Amino acid sequence: MMDYKQLWQRVLVEMELGVSSANFTTWFKDTRIVKEDSGVVVLSVPNAFVKEWLLTKYHNTILKSLRNLESSVHAIEYVVNKEESRRREERTPGKETHTKELPLAEVEVNKDDNLNPRYTFENFVIGPFNELAHAAAQAVIKKPGIMYNPLFIHGSTGHGKTHLIQAIGNHVKTTSPGKKVYYMTSEQFGQDCMNALQNQKMNVFKEKYRKYDVLIVDDIQFFADKQKFQEELFHLFNTLYDNNRQIIFSSDKHPHFITGLEERLKSRLSAGMTVDIPAPDKESRIAIIAAKAVREGLPLSTEIVDYLAHSLNGNIRELEGAVNALLCQAQLKGKEITMIDVRNYIKNTVRPKKNVAVKDVVRIISDFYNIKEDSIYEKTRHKEVIRPRQIIMYILREDFNISYPSIGQKLGGRDHTTVIHSCEKIKNDIKEDQSLVDEVGQIRSLLTV
Repeated sequence: MMDYKQLWQRVLVEMELGVSSANFTTWFKDTRIVKEDSGVVVLSVPNAFVKEWLLTKYHNTILKSLRNLESSVHAIEYVVNKEESRRREERTPGKETHTKELPLAEVEVNKDDNLNPRYTFENFVIGPFNELAHAAAQAVIKKPGIMYNPLFIHGSTGHGKTHLIQAIGNHVKTTSPGKKVYYMTSEQFGQDCMNALQNQKMNVFKEKYRKYDVLIVDDIQFFADKQKFQEELFHLFNTLYDNNRQIIFSSDKHPHFITGLEERLKSRLSAGMTVDIPAPDKESRIAIIAAKAVREGLPLSTEIVDYLAHSLNGNIRELEGAVNALLCQAQLKGKEITMIDVRNYIKNTVRPKKNVAVKDVVRIISDFYNIKEDSIYEKTRHKEVIRPRQIIMYILREDFNISYPSIGQKLGGRDHTTVIHSCEKIKNDIKEDQSLVDEVGQIRSLLTV
C-alpha cells in the first residue's frame, strides 16, 4: 500500500471535486488515515458527529475512492481522535456540554478597532451562495487598498455580511500589526459627525477617520437622505482612496438601489467590487447547522440536521439561533436532542409560510410518488394514493398551518375528521419509520426550492 498520507490526500482531492467547499471543510477537515490492517483502513476523525456523518453520507463514496487508488482496501473503520476532540473543546471557552451552565460565553469587542474576534475566516462557512463574496474578501486581504477597492458587499439581514467584512479586518490586524484597522456601523459614523458639528470639532472628526489603513463601514443604507453625513463620507472616501487605503462597505442592497443617496456617492461606492450574498441554499444550510453544532459540541444526528435545513430556509442567524436554542435545551434537560425536541422547536418557533398554493403542494408530492394529481382529489382508496394524500394533509397542516376543514375542502371535499386522522397517522408513523422521515424531509426540501 502507498504512503497513508499520500493516499488520503488523493482521496481528499477527489472528494473536494464532488462536494461543495462548505461540506468539504465541515466534514473532511482534520481527518487522516492512521492505520491499515489486512485491507481495513482506519480513518481518524475529530469527533463523533463527523464520524456519524461520514459513515451515513459519504462512506460509500470514500470507500470507492480508496478502492480505485488501492485495490487491496475493502473496508473502513472510523475512530474519534480524542486528542483533537479535547483541543476543540479547549478552543471553545466557558462551555461544557450537557451541564447546567449555559454556553454562549460573551466575546469582548476590541474598543480600539471595534472588531469582534469571533468573526474570522476560519469559522466562516463557505457555500455556493457566498463563495463569490468570500473570494473577493480573500483577494482584498492579499492586496489591501489595491485589489477591489472599495469592496461593497450587499444582501439581506443575516446572510453573513458583517461576519465577512469583520473577518477581513481581523485577518489584516493579525497578519499586518502595523496597519490601523477600524470597523464601525454607519450609525456610529453619523453620531460622531453630529457630535463634532455640535461641539465645533469637525477637524478632529476628519483626522480620526483619515488615519486608518483599512476602514470598514457596515449598513451604509443608514446614510439615505442624510446629506451632511453623505458629504463627509464622500470626502473621507476620496482621501482614503487616493492614498491606497482599503475601504469596505456593506448594505442591505446594491448602492444603485439605495434611495436618497447622492449619485456621486453611489458612483464611488460601486467603483470597485460589488458583490451580493443571497440567502443560503439547502446544501449550505446543512453545512452551517452542522458546523455550528460541531463548534458548540452539540451532537445532532444527520436526520436532525437535514430536518432543520429543510425546515429553516431563512438567514444564517436563524440557523445558528436554532442550534443555540437546542443546545440550551440539551444542557437544561441533561440529555441529547431528539427529533421530537426539534419538531417541537420548529412548530413553536418558525413562522408559518403564507399564501401557499395547495395545488402546488399536491403537484410536487404527486410527482415525488409518481402518481396522478387527480387521484389525490378522488375518493379512491388505492394503497399507492392513500399514503401520499395523508402526507399532503400532514404537510399542509404542520408546515403551512392550514385548518383541518380547509384542507378537507380543498382536497376533494373530505370531512375534517378524515384530515385529523391522516395527520395523526403520519405524525405517529414518523416516530417509528425512518424511511418516512427521509421522504418527508426530501419533500420539504422540494417545497422550499
